[in-house]
Amino acid sequence: MTHSSPSSHKASLIDGKAYAASLYTRIREDIISFHEQYGITPGLAVVLVGNDPASEIYVRNKALQTHHVGMRSFMHMLPETTSESELLTLIKQLNADPAVHGILVQLPLPSGIEAHRVINTILPQKDVDGLGEVNIGRLASNRPGIIPCTPLGCVLLLRDQLGDMKGQHAVVIGCSHLVGKPLALLLLAEGCTVSIAHIHTRDIKVLTQQADILITATGCHGLVRGDWIKPGATVIDVGITRLQTEEGKSRIVGDVFFDEAVHVAGRITPVPGGIGPMTIACLLENTLTAARIQVGKSLPCV
Repeated sequence: MTHSSPSSHKASLIDGKAYAASLYTRIREDIISFHEQYGITPGLAVVLVGNDPASEIYVRNKALQTHHVGMRSFMHMLPETTSESELLTLIKQLNADPAVHGILVQLPLPSGIEAHRVINTILPQKDVDGLGEVNIGRLASNRPGIIPCTPLGCVLLLRDQLGDMKGQHAVVIGCSHLVGKPLALLLLAEGCTVSIAHIHTRDIKVLTQQADILITATGCHGLVRGDWIKPGATVIDVGITRLQTEEGKSRIVGDVFFDEAVHVAGRITPVPGGIGPMTIACLLENTLTAARIQVGKSLPCV
């Protein structure tokens, strides 16, 4: 197999961190206005079951950003031994708590707990991950609802970079419930021609070479090589893999073989610093949306 050799061309980097910072500024202003109008401070409850170190860091970052924009944060750190019935009881309590406008249960959950049942116990108007059946159904029906955070972050960056996407061929690698499927629906709503590639796709390289917009969300480091990419395409790398270096440290990498892709793509997200910051920003945007729903305001369109 041959791969693209380095050239003088270099893609523009899509700075998700900078866009997320501007989003935080707007959310902070909107929360002030919301509080002035309704006397309510939006509150986000985050539930973590078990003691996975990476999840703990991620959850604490969410709490910090929640406070940073002026929201209330409710942390629930549960032991690995928590039963499904105990977790469902907590969610029902949070559903009934008027100070909690958004509920997020950190995935993955320990074995023995059915994630589908847990997510669908969250009230749709408090489902800030947008992964419950009601919100996914609204998305599939092109109706307003709460949109999954990572797909929403991808589309916001694409709009910022490309403007009108009508007629562009978007290829999404990965068909997960978390990213691939909802992202494909959002891109359809933008007027893109959408193809979804997955583990059973034949001649995947032929397909990705046709993509004006290439988005990968598999968690498979280095999957997308330079010669998979159409020259000038916009590449969004959602994948996150933690690699150990020879020095015993760890570094975060994506699905895209960046050193090759940067010489072929027109625009590309780095990892880290691309989609990651957008996910937490969109979670807080969704929490504000949830609070608006709960005071009787209509759902906004994306």
